Amino acid sequence: MNNLQNGYNDPLDAFEPKEASQLSRREFIKLSGMGAGLALAFVSVPFSKSATAATEGREFNLFVQIDPDGVIRIYSPNPEVGQGIKTALPMVVAEELDANWDDVVIENSPVSDEYGRQRAGGSRSVPTRWEELRAAGAGVRAMLIEAAAGQWGVPSSEVTTNQSMLIHAASDRRTSYGEVANLASELNPPMVDSLTFKAPDEYRILGTRITGTDNMALVTGKPIFGIDLQLPNMLYATYTKCPKIGGRVLKANLDEIKALPGIVTAFVVEGTVGVTRFDPAGVSVAPGVAIVAESTWQNFKARESLKIEWDTGEASKDTWGDYVEAAVDLRGKEGSTVLADQGNASQVINDATTKVSSQYGFGFVSHAQLEPQSCVAHWQENMMEVWSTSQTQSSVRDSVSALLGMPKGNVIAHQLRGGGGFGRRLDNDYIREAVLIAQRVDAPVKLQWSREDDMAFDFFRIGGFYNMQASVDENGKLNAWNSHAISLSADGEKPNSGAGLRPMDFPGELLEHFKHTQTLLPSKTPTGPWRAPSSNSYAFVEQSFMHELSVAAKRDHLEFLVESMGEPRWFREGDEFSLNTERAVSVIKTVAERAGWGAEQPEGRALGLSFYFCHAGYVAEVADVSVDKDKKITVNKVWLVADVGQIVNLSSAENQCQGGVIDGISTVMGLEITMTDGRVDQTNFDQYPLLRISSRPEIDVHFLNSGYSPTGLGEPAFPPLAAAVCNAIYTATGDRIRELPIRKSGYTI
Repeated sequence: MNNLQNGYNDPLDAFEPKEASQLSRREFIKLSGMGAGLALAFVSVPFSKSATAATEGREFNLFVQIDPDGVIRIYSPNPEVGQGIKTALPMVVAEELDANWDDVVIENSPVSDEYGRQRAGGSRSVPTRWEELRAAGAGVRAMLIEAAAGQWGVPSSEVTTNQSMLIHAASDRRTSYGEVANLASELNPPMVDSLTFKAPDEYRILGTRITGTDNMALVTGKPIFGIDLQLPNMLYATYTKCPKIGGRVLKANLDEIKALPGIVTAFVVEGTVGVTRFDPAGVSVAPGVAIVAESTWQNFKARESLKIEWDTGEASKDTWGDYVEAAVDLRGKEGSTVLADQGNASQVINDATTKVSSQYGFGFVSHAQLEPQSCVAHWQENMMEVWSTSQTQSSVRDSVSALLGMPKGNVIAHQLRGGGGFGRRLDNDYIREAVLIAQRVDAPVKLQWSREDDMAFDFFRIGGFYNMQASVDENGKLNAWNSHAISLSADGEKPNSGAGLRPMDFPGELLEHFKHTQTLLPSKTPTGPWRAPSSNSYAFVEQSFMHELSVAAKRDHLEFLVESMGEPRWFREGDEFSLNTERAVSVIKTVAERAGWGAEQPEGRALGLSFYFCHAGYVAEVADVSVDKDKKITVNKVWLVADVGQIVNLSSAENQCQGGVIDGISTVMGLEITMTDGRVDQTNFDQYPLLRISSRPEIDVHFLNSGYSPTGLGEPAFPPLAAAVCNAIYTATGDRIRELPIRKSGYTI
């Protein structure tokens, strides 16, 4: 039997709204008789795309407007939280449009059902928009060619394009896109099947380094983040919730608070009973006390005087130490629920001469995005308008309309740049808090969380444990695997968000004897997606344990890892979420070669190798680590080789990989959230030490051009890092680390 997930399902799919107030995209496609790509690329936009868009510009489709002066406005639909998507998606359009990048102006698109899933999560923004945006660009290019050909009285086949210019070589005539935009926009859009797309060797924009459209504003301190938004007559709100997650308000000193300087009002929000769960389109709101003031400072000062009596009857009583004790009791045992069982793994391992049995553990962690949650909401004339940094913009209107019991058409949403996200902004809990407060105030209101709010009321990356057993045969080859996931669950039936298992192509599809079981421990602590959900912790376990096995087998780890991939094959042909062992081996061998694997290292210094496949991305990493006698480590250099298909923006692709490595080192070294009787112990960065810039290693990033369509990079670079570092530490010192963060084992950086 094998009840493990076969293939990949985006965890956010379960939270997509089932009904829309407008004509759905599927219904539009059906009624129009068009193919999906055509409908997505060429449905007319029923409103102005941007308040700053030039009124004389011609709109060709959802994504492209060309002004008479030649300015090409491309609208980027997905949320920007530092991953570079606001620039990357327009690059796809501009490439197929054959535009001069200097002519391009990028703006955020409106938040509308017509743009489909406007979200940033799962490393899916580029791959899910790839074909759609190529068609949008190529379609406009075809319309421009047709318009120019008509003006010149020549066949369209004789007209070519280059850098926003239309050219008829035979008559030596040229004209700009802007000069024919008016005429071209009146033409019927072409069928997708008729479009001509560029071959990769014709790309001039894709695969190059393009600076982010907001970079100058970023480095010069311009107010471009959600937290920076200012509106006329705006008021400022805070929202205080029970420190024990899930508690509700019994009473508060509201009259005293209202009498303080600058305070407009203060009131109790009854909220939802019990602990809220991750649900981007949901209606749950944690109970609390809202304070609205004329300034943020007046609000924060008033909050210091707030006294609340809480009812904690339905609150969480989780204590991390209890889970650690439970895991100790389960060490070496199989789980009560069997998720996969093929062959006879238990017996083969028991009978083996060379076998390894270990338990691994990892704690909860916070998203810790540098910009705490904030949202501006304005209630007027039975309309709710919100400005937010949500990573699920397509769920904001659904969530707010359901919460307020009003038509979705009465909710207007605007997307703003977020100062980091890593999955935290996928849930819209802070937006729901803001709109409930705004309903009680006759002015725009900005809800501002503090860092302490952000750390106490996160949807954390879940902690957990794994019992691992495996064996190798007389030739030192992996032959049986038995893993036991000790996870946390609110309902006793399924793991909490972020703890679900990834597809078990490796090693389950490669071994005759494979077993995987599960134990669920009760937990109410809210959890959610965190950069590379599940993979962010399981990769440490899997790839550290693979190194344990290669050591036990007395094999070179590179040789052992490559051999374990078996013969080159794609387990499910055409399924990008299914492991292709040929691509896996290619990145493993390439990173080893670039790092000089096998070269002799000085005492106290070693290389560690790790590979992981997730979010359709193949990434292998080698970490060069030094350890001194006091257990202080230095990560000297990290080599990273990735195969994620076609690279869109080389600059942001490198940045994503570098960020994944730095985030990985930060997490492996010192990050952990614990809780005591339902209350999070850590409150700020003095107790949650992010990596300092002085500890940043040299990072060598290299991409393999495998010829596949692009997949995402926000997540795949993170998972391999922890095992690469810990495997290097073992090789340098003989100390096997099986628990994260490694500061708990006495290491510092």
